[in-house]
Amino acid sequence: MIKPLLNSLFIIFLGLAIGYSVQILEKNGKLHLPLNLENTRKILQKIAILFLMPVTFIGAYWIIDFTQVNLLFFPLLCLFQLILGGTIAILIARSIHMNNFDTGAFFCCGFFSNMGCIGGLICFLLLGEEGYKLAALYIFSIQIAYYTIGFPVAKYYAMKNNQQGQKIINLNAMLKDPFILIGIASIIIGLSFNISGLKRPTIFSNIIALFVPLSTILLLISIGLSMKLKKVRKYLKASILIAGIKFMIVPTVMVLLGFLMDYHQIFDGIPLKVILILSSMPVAFNSLIPPSIYGLNLDLANSCWIVTTFGLGLFLPILFLLVNLI
Repeated sequence: MIKPLLNSLFIIFLGLAIGYSVQILEKNGKLHLPLNLENTRKILQKIAILFLMPVTFIGAYWIIDFTQVNLLFFPLLCLFQLILGGTIAILIARSIHMNNFDTGAFFCCGFFSNMGCIGGLICFLLLGEEGYKLAALYIFSIQIAYYTIGFPVAKYYAMKNNQQGQKIINLNAMLKDPFILIGIASIIIGLSFNISGLKRPTIFSNIIALFVPLSTILLLISIGLSMKLKKVRKYLKASILIAGIKFMIVPTVMVLLGFLMDYHQIFDGIPLKVILILSSMPVAFNSLIPPSIYGLNLDLANSCWIVTTFGLGLFLPILFLLVNLI
């Protein structure tokens, strides 16, 4: 238990530390990058999301065992988890009388979760490739959910905040988005290999073992390049509330659902462990995109993202203990 815990903490904080250090050095003129911070961040994200992660997903979907029929509900549980987090965030925002400018950003923080990057890494380090391929199945349709639910709801609150005249859902933009297209392609390719009966090359295990932590580090570095720590104190209350949603309410509900669906009784309980891990993930970097695009409170979203990402480091020992108790 100790080694995967330390490895997870090391990779998470190493990536963030490298990115934030480069940001500070570059802004102080002590480091000169070939490209500016924004372009460097985008390149790192594209390498991780458009190349490294799709390769690992192809390898994971290639050998998923679909003989357990109730595993087919995994993607639906993920969808429910996202909606649950977003709905609770909206209810809390209303109860504390947030305006639309803040509510839209707060919803994004409750809805978007870092299941692919950090969640996938923890599943791999703690549960091995068996855990990682189930994590890939769980987040099967996450990008589509982001664009068909997360972005439209955020835009709805932006329009309520006097930004009128926009389409709630832009289907054309979704169909042209490379992140969605590559994600769907990796699923189709992996499942096609699975159905074909073609045996996966043994080298794929080594590729996944390399690409999973590498993609996570690159994404965390890209996150560190854009971290803004100065505004956190102003939105500390909101950040703590989001942390409660991410680390307490959502995991409790999702694990109970997992028990009701008997996931603890198949594959040595690994499906339930995957649910626990992925439902306990911090705010995703994606939560910053809708506020930035639609003019919502980006500082609030940034603060919630920072607090929950670093908060995961404090929560990880508890999470690892719970996983080993299942």
